[in-house]
Order: sequence, then C-alpha cells, then structure tokens
Amino acid sequence: MCATCGCGDDGATITAMWGHSPGKLGAHPPDGPTRAAQGRQGDARAKSGQPQSGNGHPHGHTHPHDHDHEHPHTETISLEQKVLAKNDVLAEQNRQWLAERGILAFNMTSSPGAGKTTLLERTIRHLGSQRQISVIEGDQETLLDAERITAAGARAVQVNTGAGCHLDAEMIDRALHTLAPDSGSLLFIENVGNLVCPALFDLGEHSKVVVISVTEGTDKPLKYPHMFAAAGLVLINKTDLMPYVDFDLDRCAQHARSVNPSVEILPVSATKGDGLDAWFQWIDARANELRVTVA
Repeated sequence: MCATCGCGDDGATITAMWGHSPGKLGAHPPDGPTRAAQGRQGDARAKSGQPQSGNGHPHGHTHPHDHDHEHPHTETISLEQKVLAKNDVLAEQNRQWLAERGILAFNMTSSPGAGKTTLLERTIRHLGSQRQISVIEGDQETLLDAERITAAGARAVQVNTGAGCHLDAEMIDRALHTLAPDSGSLLFIENVGNLVCPALFDLGEHSKVVVISVTEGTDKPLKYPHMFAAAGLVLINKTDLMPYVDFDLDRCAQHARSVNPSVEILPVSATKGDGLDAWFQWIDARANELRVTVA
C-alpha cells in the first residue's frame, strides 16, 4: 500500500504490446529485492503489534466518550519517507540507465481525460519517422491505450497498477527491461491519470510534462501546486474548445508560474493539431540538450 495515499495493495502487471505472443510479467514476490513504493502501513502496524482503527491510526483503547487529544502520526510519516527514499534510489538507477543509452524520457501526467493519449498518437505519427519512439502506458486496468499507441506506430508496454493511482520507479525499471528501447530513442511514460501522487514519485525521467485541458478550469495549477511545481512543461490542451468553456488562458498561465516561475507553457489542440509544432520543437530542443550532455 502506498503510504502517501493508501493505494495499491496488488503488484503491477506489465504486458508487452508487440509481436505475436505478448510477454507478461507478474509482480515480484512481496519480499523481492526491488519492490519499490509499496509500503504497507497496515502490515507495519500488524508486525509491531499495534491495533488499528478504521480511520488509520493505532489505538490501545476504545473511545466510549468524546474527548480531545492528539495521536502521533510518526509511523505514517516514517513509512512515507522510507517509501519515497527507496523510490528515489531506484529512480536514480533508471536515470543512469537511460543516460547511458542516450534515451530521452518524458513523464506525461494529467487528470483523466485531458488528452495525453491523443497527444501521444499525434506525436508518434509526426516524429516516428525520425527516431524510434517507445511508450510505457500506465493505467489501473485494460490495454486500451497501449493498443492505440501501437496502432500509431510505437512500441509499448502496458503497466496495469490495479488499485494504484501512480507509476513508481520499480514499475518503470521492470517496464524498461521488457521494452528494451534502442539507444538514442525517445521514451514517453504515460502516467496514471492523477495530479496528486505522480508529483511525488520520481521515475528517472528527463522531465515531467503536465497536460491539462481547458475544460478543467483556469485554477487547476492552484489546486494541484505540487504537480505544477515539478513540471518542466505545461501543455494546455483542447484549445479548440475555448469558445465553448469558461477558461482564461492567460490567468491559467499566471497561476502555473506562481508555483513554478520557470515552467514553459504551450497551448495546443491534440485533435486539431494547433500548437503541436511548438511541442515538437520543445522535444527536439531537449533531445539536442541530451546529445550535448552525453557527448
């Protein structure tokens, strides 16, 4: 279970989406050496002998009457720190693995329905003739998005997280070894639709790209500041719908820069193609930076 949000009792399933016999890897055993970001708060308390109440903190007594007192949360805080610290170690290993091969990786995050998959389809069709593109698809269930990605022309693996609301570095490590992207290629990690936990879990990517749509409201960056603070780029998608919704593009950009002054912001329409040239140019610029770094 994720100590941050309580998600994910079950291990992730990774499915390769190419060839005639898709490879499938189950979860590592619970005591496996690379099991990351799967801290189990209930198990930790069970091992310590502490009873657990329904609201998630330990009690050694019942409450027959109302009274005010504070309960320490040191167990939860300690567990969360351990989970994130272990994830960061694995993320750094992923980053080194990618850097050694000159692979440019972007962690694509958004709320559900913001248009990440449609954006990736357009990106694959435009850039796929210039370089190999691979995608790690994160969803709680189904292979639907990975099927769309492979139909667009990229290799993909599907990571089904079950109850989990985010990808973690251990899942990416396993997916990378299943996918085996070529050196010098481009990798997109389409995270589970969620703007909370994915902000905390480094995957070893070059940059986080946050996709929001104009249908979500102007104040989205203020409601989810941790995600926007971690972003290298914000894509404001579905701009073709702006005549029909109450959305202020300039104010949204101001809100995003209030939590991340250096963030780049690009308005796009993945369905119409508006603004996508600037998105492709941004990718090319990051690729050039990586080539200079590797050289």
